[in-house]
Amino acid sequence: MNVNPVFVEVLRGGIVESMHRGAMAIIDVRGVVHTAMGDIDRPIFPRSAIKVLQALPLVASGAADKLSLTDEELALTCASHGGEERHVQTALSMLTKAGLSEAALECGTQWPSHDGSTKSLARAGRHPSALNNNCSGKHSGFLCLGCLMADGKDVADFVTGYVKPDHPVMQAVRTALQATTGFDLSRTAQGIDGCSIPTFAIPLRHLAHAFARIATGVGLSTEHAQASKRLRQAVANAPYMVAGTGRMDTLMMERLGQRLFCKVGAEGVYCAALPELGLGVALKMDDGNNARSCEVTMAAIVEALLPLSTEDAAFVRGFSDAPIRNWNAIEVGRLQATSLLRAIRA
Repeated sequence: MNVNPVFVEVLRGGIVESMHRGAMAIIDVRGVVHTAMGDIDRPIFPRSAIKVLQALPLVASGAADKLSLTDEELALTCASHGGEERHVQTALSMLTKAGLSEAALECGTQWPSHDGSTKSLARAGRHPSALNNNCSGKHSGFLCLGCLMADGKDVADFVTGYVKPDHPVMQAVRTALQATTGFDLSRTAQGIDGCSIPTFAIPLRHLAHAFARIATGVGLSTEHAQASKRLRQAVANAPYMVAGTGRMDTLMMERLGQRLFCKVGAEGVYCAALPELGLGVALKMDDGNNARSCEVTMAAIVEALLPLSTEDAAFVRGFSDAPIRNWNAIEVGRLQATSLLRAIRA
């Protein structure tokens, strides 16, 4: 078996202390490889990196317009949010518009991943709910879609079990994944994601192609193309909703606007759409590390591909070449993208 290349090095005392290997694909709208490193044809579970693909049916079906979902609400459907109060209230607003309560959510209860929000709940003697789950926005979107699909039936009854593979909501999501990636989901491994919905193993080549399609609309149905544009605009207008305070996805998209759509997933997966270049990016780190490896890798790719001002380049470099500080705030090392990534050219 070929060994994937090293994308990130951890430096301490002037030497490499640790290394992070992975694979990545940059694909254009025709499916042509711009850049490939490592094994891009091994199916991997994309996890939360593909939430924008899973949100397409909500918009394409007309459910988002029927319920008058706002930019913040649509952005939250693409989110792995920190469970902060704005995230919670936005998810609750979506459920209210669908005529449902938080009891309809089947993503599970989770303490906020945002440390301050967890401490705030604890200080108040409160317990978390499914609304604090990082996937509550995506699931609220599923329930809004289910509200439309109920078509006169009792909505609460219709959406029960919406996370199951054979439920009409999940069937619509699966159809969107099949259409955007062009990968035969019936012939690949299927698992259960952290939020209980089905997850399918898809190669990086196909994931990157899907994000090139999201970036441009080329190769998508008219409905999916319009939906992808609407979702990208919503995220550009409300990037806080996609992640939250201090998170790379939010910070990068606040800075670069519609020039970049990027979304991290569990187990070291990251996908991005670059509309002005017509490119999609998908990467997977072998060790499943996020903050120390896949974020550094994605930042280096964005830095290499997008024409950036001096100020923007310095901002992005802060993620691809980042200091490591100890508890006394002393810089003790660095996280650095390797020369292999620095050699990528637009």
